[in-house]
Amino acid sequence: MLAPGGFLAQHMAIHILAMNLAAPLVVLAWQFFRCSEQKPEQVRWIGPAAAVQIALLWFWHLPAPMAFSFAVPGGEALMHVSLFAAALWFWSAILDEAEAARWRALGALLFTGKLFCLLGVILTFAPRSLYVAAAELCLGGRVDPNTLLPDQQLAGLMMLIACPFVYVLAGIIIAARWLREIDSRVPSFQPDGNG
Repeated sequence: MLAPGGFLAQHMAIHILAMNLAAPLVVLAWQFFRCSEQKPEQVRWIGPAAAVQIALLWFWHLPAPMAFSFAVPGGEALMHVSLFAAALWFWSAILDEAEAARWRALGALLFTGKLFCLLGVILTFAPRSLYVAAAELCLGGRVDPNTLLPDQQLAGLMMLIACPFVYVLAGIIIAARWLREIDSRVPSFQPDGNG
C-alpha cells in the first residue's frame, strides 16, 4: 500500500499558484506593457469569463474528471492549462472592468470568490475522501481511503486561505481606487468665514 504523500495538497498548490498568483501577475504585466496603446472599447466579457473559470474549476474537481486527468496521458496537463487559461481570461476581464465599470469587477470577484470558498469547504469538511480513484491512478497502486482524508482537508484549507485573500485583496484595491475617484470628483467644502 502506498502512502498518499500529499498528492492532492500538492495538486491544489499548483492550481492556487497558477490561478491566483501567476495569472493576475501575467495580466498585470501585459497591461503594463500595452499601456501606451489606446485601448478600444471592448465587449464586456466579465460574466462569461467568471462563468467559464468557475465551471472549469468545479468540473475538474469532481471525482471522475480528477481521476480522468491522472488516467489519460496529458490529462493532468490539460487540466492545468485549461484552468490557467480560464484564470488569465478572468483576471484580464477583471482589470478591464476595474477601469470601465468597477461594480462589475467587484461583483465578479464576490461571485467567484464565494464559489471557490464553497469548493474549499466541501474538501475540508467532507466526511470521507472524494478522490480515492484519482489517488490510486496518481500513486500507481491501492491506497487506504482513510489516509487520503487529511490530505484532502489540507487542500481545502489551502483554498479557504489563499483564494479569499487574493479575491478580497483585489476587491479592496478596486474599491479604494473607485472611492478615490469619487472623492476627486466631489468639490471640497470650503467655509467662507462669514459665520
